[in-house]
Amino acid sequence: MSSHIECDKPQEECGVFGVFGVKGAAALISNGLFCLQHRGQEAAGIVVSDRSTMRIHKGEGLVRNVFNEDNIGHLPGDVGIGHVRYSTTGSSHAQNIQPLLVECVDGFWSIAHNGNIVNAPKIRRDYQESGSIFQTSTDSEVMVHLIADPQYRNEKCRVKASLAQLEGAFSVLMMNKNQLFCARDPQGFKPLTLGSLGGGFVVSSETCAITQLGGEIIRDVEPGEVLTIDKNGVHSAFLPGVKKENYAHCVFELIYFARPDSYIFGNSAHKIRFFYGQRLAIENPVDADIVVAMPDSGNSATQGYAEQSGLTLDSGFIRNHYVGRTFIMPGSKDRASSVDMKLQVVPDVVQGKRVVVVDDSIVRGTTMKNRIQNLRDAGAKEIHVRISCPPICYGCYYGIDFPDKDELIASHQDVDRVREYIQADSLAYLSIESLLMPFDNPDDFCKACFDGNYPIGIGDKNWKKSFERTC
Repeated sequence: MSSHIECDKPQEECGVFGVFGVKGAAALISNGLFCLQHRGQEAAGIVVSDRSTMRIHKGEGLVRNVFNEDNIGHLPGDVGIGHVRYSTTGSSHAQNIQPLLVECVDGFWSIAHNGNIVNAPKIRRDYQESGSIFQTSTDSEVMVHLIADPQYRNEKCRVKASLAQLEGAFSVLMMNKNQLFCARDPQGFKPLTLGSLGGGFVVSSETCAITQLGGEIIRDVEPGEVLTIDKNGVHSAFLPGVKKENYAHCVFELIYFARPDSYIFGNSAHKIRFFYGQRLAIENPVDADIVVAMPDSGNSATQGYAEQSGLTLDSGFIRNHYVGRTFIMPGSKDRASSVDMKLQVVPDVVQGKRVVVVDDSIVRGTTMKNRIQNLRDAGAKEIHVRISCPPICYGCYYGIDFPDKDELIASHQDVDRVREYIQADSLAYLSIESLLMPFDNPDDFCKACFDGNYPIGIGDKNWKKSFERTC
């Protein structure tokens, strides 16, 4: 779960949190979104139903800035969904903030989505050519049109019929005034977990938001599964043709995005990262004095590296947690203004030392280069960089915002050239073999950003502003 003049982290992501049958749903959702804040800092929103009226509040900024006691008090009800956003499709405009709330012929519907729908451009064009009007530039809005389409509205399970038209990554929450729907795409790219709390049900992008609020984990929503939660309980159905095989879980959830205390695809994010650090030390040992993490996303792997190598673990960087996760700031100017405020080197720790720096990934390389210069300015004698994933060489079209291969330093530079660019004394990455080693079924994970083998078609290669238009 865990920056910069040119963002040196993969950029996703969104978080969703839903509630059914719990009084004061809005306050609970707000707290759930706060637990998922690491997944998106651009905007947040909540829709709640009291079984007769659906109400919405959303805005730009952090959860604590968008919601307060007053506006939460104007959202009565026991059914609701919430969303924290980093824009992977659609720019940072107010109309793109989710949840989306629309009126259909049979009443109001709301939707909150994490992922990228690769066939959204075609669906959107088809609806526009038939006269439909779109209000946002997000791929998520095509779901609204599918739900409203008479072709699917008249189906016995309209949500299932609508979602069956989609290709790509989606962990999605939908609701009307009386029901909550939860679904994942057939490949299971993004996580989604069902839990119980306060006599009702909660659904979250990550388990950490359920357990921190005192809930109990029931199970993951399965890939291709559509859950309907209503007054009669939880009902399960599957999208047509779903096979319980050939999954494509996003491995970057475990490398980077998820909060360390979450269980993602059945795995402890902290334990997986700790293991990756151990494997780094085995595969790429170095004679050094201390090991330091690039906080916070490198912390768990650094602990594993230190334990395996026997080197002293120390705090070479101090993070200002009030700055937030600068990697998910959408513009390079925003990242530039925050990066130098985020981390500070501790000179007494690194001065005269041979330092191993462990981080989760290198995207463009600019941030790591700056950090190495900071360490040298503080007197580090040698700097050895160890990365707890393989080189990122290919773009992602399933919800991580680095689709331009030319921007990925490892796509056009070998390891030694990258080392020269970041000015490290040595650089080594985790092997793909070690990346997949912890999993019982390694073929169930998408690793296209490393090897270019995309598990499903990537359509029009849409990126975050592909639906943008000017008047």
